[in-house]
Amino acid sequence: MIRLLIFSQDAKLQFLLGPTLGSEFKVAVESREDRVKALVAAELCDVLILDLEVGLEERQLAFLQEIRNPRVPVVAMANDDCWSTVLELVERGVYDQFRKPPFLPELKAIVRKAHEHGILRRKFEDGDLCRVASTCDKMIGNSARSQAVYGLIRRVAGLNVSVLITGESGTGKELIARAIHNLRNRQKSPFVAVSCGAIPETLIETELFGCEKGAFTGAVGRRQGYLEHAGDGTLFLDEIGELSLNTQVKLLRVLQERTFSRVGDHGVIPLNARVVCATHRNLEQMVAQGSFRQDLYYRVNVMSIRAPALRDRTEDIPLLAHHFLRTYSEAFQKSVTGIAPDAMTRLIAYHWPGNVRELENVIQGAIVAADSDHIAPENLPEAFQCPDLSCVGDFPSEPSFEEQLRDYKIKLARSAIEKCNGNKTLAARSLNISRAYLHQLIREAVENGIHVA
Repeated sequence: MIRLLIFSQDAKLQFLLGPTLGSEFKVAVESREDRVKALVAAELCDVLILDLEVGLEERQLAFLQEIRNPRVPVVAMANDDCWSTVLELVERGVYDQFRKPPFLPELKAIVRKAHEHGILRRKFEDGDLCRVASTCDKMIGNSARSQAVYGLIRRVAGLNVSVLITGESGTGKELIARAIHNLRNRQKSPFVAVSCGAIPETLIETELFGCEKGAFTGAVGRRQGYLEHAGDGTLFLDEIGELSLNTQVKLLRVLQERTFSRVGDHGVIPLNARVVCATHRNLEQMVAQGSFRQDLYYRVNVMSIRAPALRDRTEDIPLLAHHFLRTYSEAFQKSVTGIAPDAMTRLIAYHWPGNVRELENVIQGAIVAADSDHIAPENLPEAFQCPDLSCVGDFPSEPSFEEQLRDYKIKLARSAIEKCNGNKTLAARSLNISRAYLHQLIREAVENGIHVA
């Protein structure tokens, strides 16, 4: 049973949500700050819902900082009048948010995910997790490339060095940054994500450094910038390659001096946050072309992690597809529980230019289009209907996900061995796996009556 605590002045929520959420949830509503603080500190609730109210936003923001416990995820609930405050709460580390009045299936899904997140956090802090994998927030994958990324995250998480995350759009660069933030001592501090390409050049300096009242026309009060807002946490600069040369110079000085000043103020503020950058562009090429400063490149690239493209870790596709299937079937209130083998074949064979983000969208659309409890090939978009994808490997009509994944690996091994004229060492190298693992696949194939080599 999930113990759900709602901090709200509306006592009726307990009687409205308690019976409708079902026996899986135990709902309690508290209106007193001291009671909520005590319950969260003692971990007598699994998930806290913060009901934002018009006129009380500033006090509720301050209260969130007072009660923060990373082992008890916080979800914000608000109507449209308070939605700007919700976005600020998310920047400060709130796990998720939803609008009032709540859509019950969405609320259940959010609370369940928050509860799972809290369980993983407690296990990690208690030393029960020996490896970094799905512990890293929403990161999913058991492939060799995914495991390599987890290893780098584990290695760099405890070090106060700048990290550059590279990779194509949709590969999960922000998830890697959040994992680095969450795995060590900064997890209780804010994680502030900034999309450098989404902020106009005329505003980027104010957004990063903040400003004093009267610094320019329209500056009616002191404003805290992202660098200051990050505090002792993490500042994630996404798409750093989009910054102008002028802004690059100012950012370089901040990273070198570890201090900055608000626009219109000469006071010096120390930079305590860790800076993690990401880009889908080739910064080395940009340096050669003169569009990215070489000294800034060396400053942000102390440690580099590359997020692998989905086409380079195809063995993770079934894991990801089933994860999105479970998530959105519940959100859409549809009883779609599986993916037909021939549909999975097409998903694995596709080249995925949009990576994991595209896979997520495809599964969402397929769930909506499905008229049975399984996603069929015809439920997939038009790009998956071409003949080239319909005949890539033939999965047996076994319902087991593990069997489908095993058979696909065996087919890859057989194809590689054939291409290498029976040379298993070359075949293993072409698949980027060890020779021992290739022999394991061969043994599994023999056990299941499949000829490989």
